[in-house]
Amino acid sequence: MATLEQIQARMKKLQAQAEALLAKRAQAAVDQIRELMIKHGLTTADIEARAKAKREAKVAGRRLTNGVAKHAASAKGKMPPKYRDPKTGATWSGHARPPAWIKDVKDRTRYLIDQSAAVALNGSGASKTTTAAKKVSAKKTAVKKATKPVVAKKATAKKATTKHPATKKAAVKKVATKKAVTKRAVAKKVSAARTAAGKAASSAAA
Repeated sequence: MATLEQIQARMKKLQAQAEALLAKRAQAAVDQIRELMIKHGLTTADIEARAKAKREAKVAGRRLTNGVAKHAASAKGKMPPKYRDPKTGATWSGHARPPAWIKDVKDRTRYLIDQSAAVALNGSGASKTTTAAKKVSAKKTAVKKATKPVVAKKATAKKATTKHPATKKAAVKKVATKKAVTKRAVAKKVSAARTAAGKAASSAAA
């Protein structure tokens, strides 16, 4: 059985071999990099400048993303005030839990404030929210206008398909009416002929 000293000696030997292999690989990588730099005419300053530009762009991108996220969160968090306490001047947006001064009020219309005052109280956040709402409504209107011709076409096609059976029924009814009129006329003529024949026979017998 190996002693502790022998195991430690083996470990040192293996560690030295591992370091030698790593150094060999590193040297091969350095040689390859040097060849590529010579081939493309690059220096270490060029590589450092490129790496620095990448780092700065990455940091700027993070700052921009964080700024946009913060701005969106702040714009989302600010709601335009809808109600105002005439005594204290406190306002409430009408969302979430109502404050104590309006909590038990049944008719809240007397606490309502107009839109211009709400924008003035809320600042630019409220105006941005209103602008966003206008954009959304404009998009919805555009979608509705785009879908109207399709709906109109479908309705026209439906009317056209429903008209055919009605037209057929009207034509059948018209033909039946004509036949009935013709039958009545023939019956009248036959009756008149029979009446005339009867009269002639009675006059001849007299």
